[in-house]
Amino acid sequence: MMDEKTMPKVAFVCVRNTCRSQMAEAIAHIRFPGVIEAFSAGTEPDREVDPIAADVIEEIYGVDMRKLQHPKPLSSLPRVDVVVTMGCGASCPSVPAKIRLDWGLEDPMGGPHDAYVACARLIEEKLDLLASEVGGQAADGVSGRASA
Repeated sequence: MMDEKTMPKVAFVCVRNTCRSQMAEAIAHIRFPGVIEAFSAGTEPDREVDPIAADVIEEIYGVDMRKLQHPKPLSSLPRVDVVVTMGCGASCPSVPAKIRLDWGLEDPMGGPHDAYVACARLIEEKLDLLASEVGGQAADGVSGRASA
């Protein structure tokens, strides 16, 4: 396991920092503690985490991200190694990073519960790849997957 000084810092960025970027931060904390250090922020942050996104994370992973996270502005981010935009067209010129990725995720906000679940599952898949590329091997035996 890497120590905090060598763990890559990853920022998940969206416009409102209320749904996809919050789910990505929460899933990264749950699935990859000690592998990547996760943050999220928005170019125009909202006041609260999307309640359906929070419900889905609690259903799948057993964590209430409303108690642990809140929308934040880009200025709250530390220096990061990787910036991942969620597909919202947000540009982050003020967030320097060695690696920039755009995951192109559809925004489930306003959609059905299943859209949020599908988004969380896709984030998990992308995080598995990201963690193996920038943070070493994925956490063995920690799937966080609920049975269907």
